[in-house]
Amino acid sequence: MTATQEPVSPAADTFDQPYDYRRTELVEPDWRRFPGWSEVTEAEWRDAQWQRVHCVRNIKQLKALMGDLLEERFYDDLAEDQRAMATMSMLIPPQMLNTMAPDAGSDTAKVTEAFYADPIRRYMLPVRSDRDTEWPSHPHSERDSLHEAEMWVAEGLTHRYPTKVLAELLSTCPQYCGHCTRMDLVGNSTEQIDKHKLTLKPVDRQDAMIDYLKRTPGVRDVVVSGGDVANVPWHQLESFLMRLMDIDTVRDVRLATKALAGLPQHWLQPKVVEGLERVAVTAQRRGVNLAIHTHVNHAQSVTPLVAEAAQTALNVGVRDVRNQGVLMRGVNATPAQLLDLCFALQGEANILPYYFYMCDMIPNAEHWRVAVHEAQDLQHAIMGYLPGYATPRIVCDVPYVGKRWVHQLAEYDREKGISYWTKNYRTGIELDDPEALQRRYPYYDPISTLPEAGRRWWAEQGS
Repeated sequence: MTATQEPVSPAADTFDQPYDYRRTELVEPDWRRFPGWSEVTEAEWRDAQWQRVHCVRNIKQLKALMGDLLEERFYDDLAEDQRAMATMSMLIPPQMLNTMAPDAGSDTAKVTEAFYADPIRRYMLPVRSDRDTEWPSHPHSERDSLHEAEMWVAEGLTHRYPTKVLAELLSTCPQYCGHCTRMDLVGNSTEQIDKHKLTLKPVDRQDAMIDYLKRTPGVRDVVVSGGDVANVPWHQLESFLMRLMDIDTVRDVRLATKALAGLPQHWLQPKVVEGLERVAVTAQRRGVNLAIHTHVNHAQSVTPLVAEAAQTALNVGVRDVRNQGVLMRGVNATPAQLLDLCFALQGEANILPYYFYMCDMIPNAEHWRVAVHEAQDLQHAIMGYLPGYATPRIVCDVPYVGKRWVHQLAEYDREKGISYWTKNYRTGIELDDPEALQRRYPYYDPISTLPEAGRRWWAEQGS
């Protein structure tokens, strides 16, 4: 007999894969590298109130924190953006600022360049040189780009989908992201944007929301948001959640909070943890699915404190902690950036990657936005690396349509950057519209991503 030898497969890491996974341990950057925090203790850092008090709200405070670490040109760039472009006021908790340029060292020139390049800085602390110089806003951009206020059935309660509502309890957050889709309402007014205001007292607003939900048994899913629920006094939030779960037809409750990443200290406070456990136990008893949805856009934001906050929520009975990121050029719009983030979330922090939204068509956001075909390529590129249940869907939130996977478009003019989308339900403002389910709804790529003929066509439309 002739002996046969089984072929030996080479080790997987000898192949040249498009993405090379290596497990990375989470690290809390050393906040003491910033001169203004050089004496801050770990106990202070873990204190939610200390974090809130020491948020950076203006350039003067940023200079006091950074000392000589940033060149003056950065502050000039930042001031010009705030004067001419910013749709959100500055509010950055220490936790979030500490994740910017964590390994830049102490050389002023190197720190400045690292800050300019940093993905967290790019969306939390935008500067004028970031913006698209030719098309800073798309001609079809709008302050309320998703028309949420148009679909209010009570102040702050958007009934957009047949079985789901969005409850905006307040218009503030612990931090303000430059790309905020609710820049029309959330945060302080800026040089460019005079913000709209909620007018009802919180108790009256919540009463109106509960009354509508009691009268509308077709709604089973409530996203409780704002702003950010971390800014709702806990006793008020707990009371509202308990009232929600008293409504038999409500089966899903989702708490929307960027603060799980930007201010995890809030979610680690004993009074919040104990209250969240009471809510979770009640949800389990009543058969309601309680989840936290957070908003993390880059792996640098996933630190041990963020993982601790997520695990604490799961330990007290919250069913899921999920992430809804926003796809942004210069932040997470490459396959490696997306996969690094997803592995940090799912593998190290027990946060389920869920959605990545294409950045909405708000004013002065064109430098962040990607084209639909680029989002489709990204979706393709990340498939097969993560577990199926933890592979996020990249979605386009089409005005008057809602969330659609980026491959669900009906038609696409790549030259002009116009995609057309359909839907299978009516919003509350379309109940008498016989064409709502037959119409094709447009969405627009950033003009800077178009071929020359397409850019020329758009230029001619404005002439």
